[in-house]
Amino acid sequence: MLDPEHPLVKLAGLIDWSRFDEVYGRFYTQKGRRGLPTRLMAGLHLLKHMEGLSDEAVCRRWVENPYFQYFCGEQHFRHKLPLDRSSMTRWRGRIGPDKLELLLAETLSVAPRTDAMTPQACERVTLDTTVQTKAIAHPTDSHLLLRGIEWLNRLARQHGIKLRQSFLRVGRRARREVSRLIHGRGHRQAMRWVRKLRTWLGRLDRDIGRKIAGNEALEAAFAAARERVARILTQKSGDADKLYALHAPEVECIAKGKARTRYEFGVKTSIAVTNASTAGGQFIVGMQALPGNPYDGHTLTGQIEQVERLTGVTVERAYVDRGYKGHKHGGKARVHIAHTRGISSPTIKRELRRRNAIEPIIGHTKSDGLLERNHLAGATGDAINAILVAAGHNLRLLVAWLTALLRALFRALLPPMQPELAAA
Repeated sequence: MLDPEHPLVKLAGLIDWSRFDEVYGRFYTQKGRRGLPTRLMAGLHLLKHMEGLSDEAVCRRWVENPYFQYFCGEQHFRHKLPLDRSSMTRWRGRIGPDKLELLLAETLSVAPRTDAMTPQACERVTLDTTVQTKAIAHPTDSHLLLRGIEWLNRLARQHGIKLRQSFLRVGRRARREVSRLIHGRGHRQAMRWVRKLRTWLGRLDRDIGRKIAGNEALEAAFAAARERVARILTQKSGDADKLYALHAPEVECIAKGKARTRYEFGVKTSIAVTNASTAGGQFIVGMQALPGNPYDGHTLTGQIEQVERLTGVTVERAYVDRGYKGHKHGGKARVHIAHTRGISSPTIKRELRRRNAIEPIIGHTKSDGLLERNHLAGATGDAINAILVAAGHNLRLLVAWLTALLRALFRALLPPMQPELAAA
């Protein structure tokens, strides 16, 4: 028996699951095996980002936790998950980031129904940008060159190409020597090994090019890997568009001026939260990935449009930091920049002082959510992860709010405790 007052049981009854069936149902085909229920797939993704779990971990927890199963629409306890973990990857790719915004919109529609947030709170928002880091190794020349050698060798084995020399053994030794010498401040000697690695990778690439010449099938199979290897061989430290990971060419190097982390590798992400701290906390009302590392001011209009699209409320005032100077926003919302002189309205001053309250929200999305290390592939994975991280944050607030309401109800129903009388 499940506790009907459990927050997940309450939350499952508040979410309009038929809304997902209407929108996502047209992505299912009538041919072949019957598709997995929409509520199951949407529920797994909401639980994943609410708890900050991986695909594998949420699937394991689903089998163990009856409340997870009830949240996903099961009427009886099941001892086996009715899907494979890879089904979540394929479902995300089929739905796409634009339609997955519906999950975030539904969390924002549940909040007013529980009195955790009022619709008027969405009229005044705070915006900022952060970096959604990618799950890659720290990029160094020696690491990228060795990875290029390993990639080409793996492809050659898969397609039965006999290489003149693999360079795997000497390449790995060179990588170890570079790490040892850099640690011991032997920079000049380390650069000699890096040059050797670059020479070996070039030889391997040319050897493969000669052996697949004229074979269209093999040329197509090696095209992506050889194109990325060519970028690694030619890029220099001062180049703007460098490759930082062979498996994730979309990764960008972003400097946000942090003392602890000078450079971060991922994609810039915009976030919008309610300016006021509502009864349930500060809800995320918009979040989107911004490939290309655009100037913050150029992202303002698009972020406000997303907030209005998700909430159905027109934004009246937006509060931003000085990174948005020169934004030239042409919408109805009035934009107020931090540390601006000449503001006489006490309301604007008070709300502007709350701009910094967005910083701990960003911290929670990284520590409690999955914004700190994104494992989803490609630029599409960046966009999907940003949206689902925001939905997961809102669900954590709703669960905490429902738990607090339940405690308040118990305190109201229970008689007050009488202090013990002192012994005469």
